[in-house]
Amino acid sequence: MDGRSFNTTSDKLASPARSTQERRDLVFKFLIIGDYGVGKTAIVRRYTEGKFSSNYKITIGADFCVRSMMWDAKTRVSLQLWDIAGHERFSYMTRVYYKYAVGCAVVFDVTRHASFKSVTRWVNDLNNKVMLEDGSQVPIILLANKWDIGESCVTDEAINKLCKELGIPTWFKTSAKYNLNIDEGISKLVEEAIKLTKGNEPPVKKSEGVVLAERRPTNGSLWDRDGCCN
Repeated sequence: MDGRSFNTTSDKLASPARSTQERRDLVFKFLIIGDYGVGKTAIVRRYTEGKFSSNYKITIGADFCVRSMMWDAKTRVSLQLWDIAGHERFSYMTRVYYKYAVGCAVVFDVTRHASFKSVTRWVNDLNNKVMLEDGSQVPIILLANKWDIGESCVTDEAINKLCKELGIPTWFKTSAKYNLNIDEGISKLVEEAIKLTKGNEPPVKKSEGVVLAERRPTNGSLWDRDGCCN
């Protein structure tokens, strides 16, 4: 992965006061985590490119894709979706990739019960390695993916119970193939991330955080481009 073209270390963080007539531009880093083969890459590509393939290569380390949108009349949002490798041999690298994230989607495959059991491990790993400046948990949603393949081996009751135990407020039945609830799930994370910016105070330290930022876009900048870097 080469993320150099997405360097945001010089981005100006949110200013304390602005005219209500000015547009607000935000960039959020979201993580997409879960076991290998659960469809993380397909979800990211579906959301950022509007495409689906059943033949994606195994993610090595991490890839990320970018999508920009007008959230409302005065707020433009640019998302960095980080597709984190699910193989255990890459787990030692996750601390680096998790850094500065302000939202996370944990994904499991509804036809593989083992991937559902791994959700707890992934959430614990996330909570041990990244948190918001106030010490609170990064907002999380759960995506029960591959709903199009067949009958789920995990009941809704079991998913609800796990979400309650882990403090996950929302989960979605998803299919990257048929674009089921992909936009809805990511939009929920955007809503939670925007809540963190109320008062124009970023939820990461100014000395560290540059992934959540606010600035004026310039013509031809990456803020006007969607795509993936791998």
